[in-house]
Order: sequence, then C-alpha cells, then structure tokens
Amino acid sequence: MSAPAGNLTDKYGSKNPVARRLMTRFLATLDGLLDEAAPRSLLDVGCGEGIVTERFAERLGDGRVVGVDPGGEALRDDWAHHGRPNIEYLAASAGALPFADGEFEAAAAIEVLEHVPDPDAALREMTRVARGGHLLLSVPREPLWRALNLARGAYWRSFGNTPGHVNHFSRRAFVRLAAEHGRVAAVCSPPPWTVVLVRLDA
Repeated sequence: MSAPAGNLTDKYGSKNPVARRLMTRFLATLDGLLDEAAPRSLLDVGCGEGIVTERFAERLGDGRVVGVDPGGEALRDDWAHHGRPNIEYLAASAGALPFADGEFEAAAAIEVLEHVPDPDAALREMTRVARGGHLLLSVPREPLWRALNLARGAYWRSFGNTPGHVNHFSRRAFVRLAAEHGRVAAVCSPPPWTVVLVRLDA
C-alpha cells in the first residue's frame, strides 16, 4: 500500500515502538470521543487512504460512513483496501462538500486542518453538513509537534515543521477555533495532538 496522502511517513503503520504507543493512545482517544457522540452517520473529511475511516465504520456498525479527499483517483486502491459495506469514498475538498445541510450526524477532520489553506472555511462546511450533530477534530499540538520532530533529527531546515503543515495550533488556539463553530464538549491531549469534540446547534 502507498504512504498516506499528504504525509512523508506512514504513522499508522510505523514499526517504531514509541510511535506505535503514541498512535495507540491517539486512536483510543478518537474511539472514546466517537462513542460519546454516538452518531448513526459520519462524514470523514480529508480521509486520505481510509485507515481511520474504516475504523470509524467498524464502530458505527451498519451506520453510514462517507470518506472524502481531494486525492481522488490516486487513492482508489487504498480505498478499496479499506472498504466496508457501510463506507462510501468520494473525491471532494473540505471547502466545498457535496452534501445537504444536516445530512450527517457527525463530521470528522483527523489530521487535516493543519494542511488546508482556510481551516475556518472547512469547519463552516463541516458544521453545515453535520448541523445538530458533532464535529470530531484533531491537529498536531504545537510547539510540541515541532519540538519532537527536532528531537528525532527531522526537518531541521524548517525548524521541525512537517512538510505540508501550513497551519500551526497550540491547544488553546485550536479549542478557540473549534468554539467558534459550536459548543466544545470535550478536549483531549494525547501527546502530541489536540483532539476536540464539538456539539453543533440544530
């Protein structure tokens, strides 16, 4: 399988024991917050190759799950590998989601908003399609993320910034952004991420 779109390394498939421990905690945090939201349908925005999308679909049972990513054609093989009867994958961008208002009970953006040029516009679209439900969001926590990159000898020329990260959020800044779109129901900090669950008005 290819490395995840938008990433230089496959963090989900890492053999490094420290990275695996961090990913286990991160994924467990997503599981817990998804269970708290308890949606019957979910849109996964910026789904990449579909690893987390498939995980969401397993937890929703037979609930509808749609993964969207602008990668489209380049991700077809990965999407086939991470398919389930209740998953549909589509090529679409975060800023223009081809869905009706309130079509989903939850929308997720997992490791996405640091990549998009206008995260507020993406969140507005996600809020629209999940109106009355929840947003589940995660981003790398800065400056911890870059410090850890530097500690492992990565990306020195860009001061530890991962290529493709155009937005950088501290925990406080990300919670503040999320709160502009709904009521922040939970904030978790499995290092080195910030994960937020937002309750949306109907």
